[in-house]
Amino acid sequence: MSDTREVDGAGRADDRSQSGSEGGSVGQVLHVKGRVLVGPDDVRDELWVIGGRISYERPRAAREITTVTGWALPGLVDAHCHVGLDAHGPVDAATAERQALTDRDAGTLLIRDAGSPSDTRWIDDREDLPKIIRAGRHIARTRRYIRNYAHEIEPADLVEYVGREARRGDGWVKLVGDWIDRDAGDLTACWPRAEVEAAIAEAHRLGARVTAHCFAEDSLRDLVEAGIDCVEHATGLTEDTIPLFAERGVAIVPTLVNIATFPKLAAGGEAKFPAWSAHMRRLHERRYDTVRAAYDAGVPVYVGTDAGGSLPHGLVAAEVAELVKAGLPTSAALSATAWSAREWLGRPGLTEGAPADLVVYGSDPRVDVRTLAQPLRVVVNGAVRA
Repeated sequence: MSDTREVDGAGRADDRSQSGSEGGSVGQVLHVKGRVLVGPDDVRDELWVIGGRISYERPRAAREITTVTGWALPGLVDAHCHVGLDAHGPVDAATAERQALTDRDAGTLLIRDAGSPSDTRWIDDREDLPKIIRAGRHIARTRRYIRNYAHEIEPADLVEYVGREARRGDGWVKLVGDWIDRDAGDLTACWPRAEVEAAIAEAHRLGARVTAHCFAEDSLRDLVEAGIDCVEHATGLTEDTIPLFAERGVAIVPTLVNIATFPKLAAGGEAKFPAWSAHMRRLHERRYDTVRAAYDAGVPVYVGTDAGGSLPHGLVAAEVAELVKAGLPTSAALSATAWSAREWLGRPGLTEGAPADLVVYGSDPRVDVRTLAQPLRVVVNGAVRA
């Protein structure tokens, strides 16, 4: 006999017995039933979690089965997040743990950490925390980025540092492509074209992809033509550069929940840098049009929150809602944090044999993405964690 414990969408449990089939017992099993969203158009009635892995074949015998009902999605992706970082720089392990737990409880189970000075490799040994794909530490021009965040170097050292971070990260390197130039009083590109080309070529030689922080317009063409793989924020996209991104397949991670802070930043710097402040306001005002135009042109768009600097963690649902507000179809915005995002990062979703990282909701998130803000159950490595 095996014990079956059924947990409904409200968390109530019902104990009952179930006869085992032929074969040995497989121990504790999680049964997810209702609607399993393997893909946007691939919906199944149930899945099983055996030994922390997904299976679509009912186990022949189990000592205990826990059943969860609802709408199941692959663990959400935050493709621009900073675990181990706050507004002042690196944080201690206890703070980084709280950040990771906050993301987990919001349903974010895969993070592309887009630059952090902290060593968070210890998280990889924790079965209860999200999986992290690291981009190493930011690489910025001297005195051209937030203090205590980045390697601050000059162009002659760019190739060396990109190689270093390519070896340190998990297949990504993060550049700061533009920042305020105090002499110019506005955002300007940080790197000469030749150095960018050589640095990106070095990263690719080492098997790493390259992304860059870019708010403004000036750096984008050089970065894309130099072979960059992704641009963060991308508020400076225009009708001239959007086709280039689409042609080269360069992805963007708009971080609209972060772009929402631009008016406050502009107000704080207006007295000293009026041109920069006006520029930031213009970028903010057209943010939704920029993202929608990029999506319509075929530019890949993914969800990222930029949590861990000045923003709190756990904002993935808010960012998906922002993409919908920008004009992306609900299915596209959902895919940008689920199916297509995982494929882009080379990690499995709800496929046979994959680690069981999934989130269960009370209603269909394809109908209303606001459902993502209220996960009923969060499953990490096959165990219900939240």
